[in-house]
Amino acid sequence: MILLRRELGDVLRRVRRDQGRTLREVSAAAKVSLGYLSEVERGEKEASSELLFSICGALEVPLSAVLEDVSARVAETESLTAPVALPVPDRTVISASAA
Repeated sequence: MILLRRELGDVLRRVRRDQGRTLREVSAAAKVSLGYLSEVERGEKEASSELLFSICGALEVPLSAVLEDVSARVAETESLTAPVALPVPDRTVISASAA
């Protein structure tokens, strides 16, 4: 079974290690406890979007790039060769005066 928190943690750990940075350095820059960041990297904790944004800021990498990497890893695990386009619902907005 694919767990997004594990895939996300693996990507964040790889980025940090590729930069030659320690958990302590990144946790201080992201203003998150070292223990919590470690748990996120190990896929033991689900990070909020705010926390992910903070960690990515500390790593100086766009959140979108991290999520793209996670998406590619999930697709590879699912043995997909290309992303599947999902239908987008009609988002017609009805104005308050028309309602």
